[in-house]
Amino acid sequence: MVKIEVGSLSLADVEKVVFEAESVKLSDNTEKVIRESHNFLSEFSKNKVIYGINTGFGPMAQYKINESDQKDLQFNLIRSHSSGQGELINPMAVRASMLARLNTLSLGYSGVHESSVNILIQLINHNITPVIFKHGGVGASGDLVQLAHLALVMIGEGEVIYEGQRRPTKEVFERLAIEPMQIKLREGLAVMNGTSVMTGIGIVNAVNAQIAISWSIAISAMICEMVDSYDDYFSAQLNRTKKHAGQQHVAALMRGIMDDSKYIRKREKQLYETLVEEEVISNKVQEYYSLRCPPQILGAIYETIKAAQKLLVEEINSANDNPIVDVENQNVYHGGNFHGDYVAFEMDKLKIAVTKLSMLAERQLNFLMNPHLNGILPPFANLGKLGFNFGMQGVQFTATSTTAENQMLANPMYVHSIPNNNDNQDIVSMGTNAASCAEKVIENTFEVLAIEVISVVQALDHLKKVEGLSSQSKMIYNKVREIVPLFRDDYPLYAKIKEVKEFMMKNSFLKV
Repeated sequence: MVKIEVGSLSLADVEKVVFEAESVKLSDNTEKVIRESHNFLSEFSKNKVIYGINTGFGPMAQYKINESDQKDLQFNLIRSHSSGQGELINPMAVRASMLARLNTLSLGYSGVHESSVNILIQLINHNITPVIFKHGGVGASGDLVQLAHLALVMIGEGEVIYEGQRRPTKEVFERLAIEPMQIKLREGLAVMNGTSVMTGIGIVNAVNAQIAISWSIAISAMICEMVDSYDDYFSAQLNRTKKHAGQQHVAALMRGIMDDSKYIRKREKQLYETLVEEEVISNKVQEYYSLRCPPQILGAIYETIKAAQKLLVEEINSANDNPIVDVENQNVYHGGNFHGDYVAFEMDKLKIAVTKLSMLAERQLNFLMNPHLNGILPPFANLGKLGFNFGMQGVQFTATSTTAENQMLANPMYVHSIPNNNDNQDIVSMGTNAASCAEKVIENTFEVLAIEVISVVQALDHLKKVEGLSSQSKMIYNKVREIVPLFRDDYPLYAKIKEVKEFMMKNSFLKV
């Protein structure tokens, strides 16, 4: 069980709750902070004009709301903004979003009633997934539309996914004896005003991107073993001359993988200690960039992934609604902490980085497919009869088209602000869209990686180079072969590609 302590949720905590389905609870101190914040706001708001408690919202903030209507105001906000469309946000990202909102409301800067955090704990611990749609948020007053759908469930309305079925929230709450959130002051606004959905999607993206790069590093090493690569591409001596930590880290990981390989060559023995008298050197002096530059390419991607993880953890531990309740200074501050610029920009950077990862995988795959490039394999890593069988020819089209889609999706959302809300929201972040696009790019990349790794194991079998592989590469080879046995005759590969992709998304043999 993960204990929610004020402002100290870690990435490891998020992974336990989101990926391992651990339950959550509040610490005693956190419960105290929430109560104190709510009690302070209850007293402080009397005889004062405070946005979202006794005023309208957005461009209608100048309209004062009678005390008798203030609770209904919160319900109106939730119901009116539950207007999302498109595909549903995947359950894992919704779970991460709920955890992010729970943690934010637990900081004591929102003045919410304790029932608002208790209902989120119930939803997480009972594995109830609110129905939230991808389309709707512009990422300025936070994820207004997406979080409205969360708030709708919290008040016992709307729909949820429970035990694999889409059901009315009321039905599930009655079955599990769950009490809805109580509206006291500004609970509707506090739940809806924030970046928790873009952050939830984003942190799942950042974890999955780390898994993707671990596979890219491992597959790059397997191809190097396959072609009897020289060791100096990945040497500490070469890579330490470039001062980037990511490059040095990736090079070290590749050295670690290939340390017990029987196929990696020493340049000194091949080209320095032996006199080469050929006019045209048959022993290739150096490989194509996709084989010898993974430390430089993947190093930059690795640093981008780590930066995204760091920023998203900061966002989860930040107050990101409006106004901010400050018990310590006995004041309420109005501003724009709900603006999603940090997350939006980070998601754009992440999807650009992962797109480049898919491009590296596609180029490595092309190397395997083209005998004029690799010089050691039949066309398309075809283990059957050339001209009669097709090997991996068909699936290369899928990898190429998917990579092209990534290149299109990599265009930034961050700079596509469109004013709306009567120009109250005159510049917006589009953070939720950026996070959703990044999610698609990452899933696409696993498709390309799955096709690549199947091609690699086919190539290794053709070359009869399995026994001398490094222990790491041999583990990957064996696992892929459990899913996709060696084949010479053509058959539809789509189901096997999907199975390999799903395995890769859930597993990593390399800790990066």
